[in-house]
Formats: sequence, C-alpha cells, structure tokens
Amino acid sequence: MMTNVLIIGATGGMGTFTTQNLLKETDYKITVFVRTPSKLPTDISENDRVTVVQGDATKVVELKSAMDNQDIVYANLGPWLKTEMANSIIEAMRQKELHRLIWIGCLGVDDEVPGKFGEWNKETLVPDGYLATETGAVRLIEASDLNYTIIRPSWLSDEDEVDYEVTRQGDLLTGTEVSRKSVADFVTKLIQDPNQHEKESIGLNKPGTDGDKPSWY
Repeated sequence: MMTNVLIIGATGGMGTFTTQNLLKETDYKITVFVRTPSKLPTDISENDRVTVVQGDATKVVELKSAMDNQDIVYANLGPWLKTEMANSIIEAMRQKELHRLIWIGCLGVDDEVPGKFGEWNKETLVPDGYLATETGAVRLIEASDLNYTIIRPSWLSDEDEVDYEVTRQGDLLTGTEVSRKSVADFVTKLIQDPNQHEKESIGLNKPGTDGDKPSWY
C-alpha cells in the first residue's frame, strides 16, 4: 500500500532535506504544506509525487484539507506561534482521525541540558520567548492522544554531514550542535519505519561536541 506523508513546513532546511531524502529513497507520495510555495526547490515543487498546498499552520480548516488520505504528519515549524500551531495540528488530526505525528521541538524543553551549556542555552532562548513557546507546544502534544515522536535537536548547523547520536527523555543532552542533514536523516528513517520511537521524546546531537556553547558562538 502506498504511504502518504504530509510535511508541514517543507521550506526550512530540515523539511527540505527530509523531502528530498524521501523522494530519493522511497516511492511515497508527499504533500508539502507551506506558507510560501515559491521558496520550495524545483526538485520538490516540480516532482510529480509531490502535492503542494499553500496554507497557514495555525488554521485548523486549512490543515484538515491537506490531511486527506495521509498516513504520517511531519511538522517542522519555526518557534513563533508554535503553541498555536501545535494546538491546530492536534485538532485537525483529531478531526481527521489521523494519529502519527513527528514533531521538531528544541533542546531545553525538558530541562535536559546541564552545566554551562544549559545556562547559555537558557540565557539565549528564554528572553525572547523562544523556549516558552517550544515547551508549550511539546506539552500539548504529550497531553494529546496522538502517537507522537518529539525530536529535540541541539543547535543546528549547515555542515554537509550526517553524524548524530540519540538520547531519550530523562537523559542529559550535552552535545552542543548537530547538522540539519543529520536531523533529516533521522526523520527520514523514522518515516520509513514509523513504529520506532512511539510516544517518545528524542534528543539528537553530534558526538564529540560537548562544550559551553556551539562552536560558531
């Protein structure tokens, strides 16, 4: 049976890389739900296995229209209005009786970052409300009846590499960085085998990057 995947937020690095991976590695049909379709690379927008839907991820009605016949929802969204978007996605999936959600969050939502790196992470993310909206979204998903996997990547780099290790909820996350391509690789594998990491919150970081802050700061 053909697998249908809805990717909400496919114009960001991880969403783009994941879509490209799926097009190369699978025969899945992909719907991309984006605010600005013109930002999509042509290898995605012009692929005959891709359906492009323009919409607002805070709008339940618009999300529902993109969820017809989908099997998996992967949401890769920016932090602003993240709690509102999570609430709308949960409600749209409930109404469509769709259950499998892969959600990109951020490190720190479980207070899992120790030491000087943890202090720096809070000092960087708390003042502008970034961590609060990310945490609010994660708590909504965890309280829902969805079959979710929450991913908490460390600080994201544009390195052309796939190199990461997995931590689980309750584990400390000490690696300061991970590449967007690494996160996309993990998500791609999870979409291909969605019975993994059900109802789990997963941390991702590059081994050997422990420190007080990411290397580019």
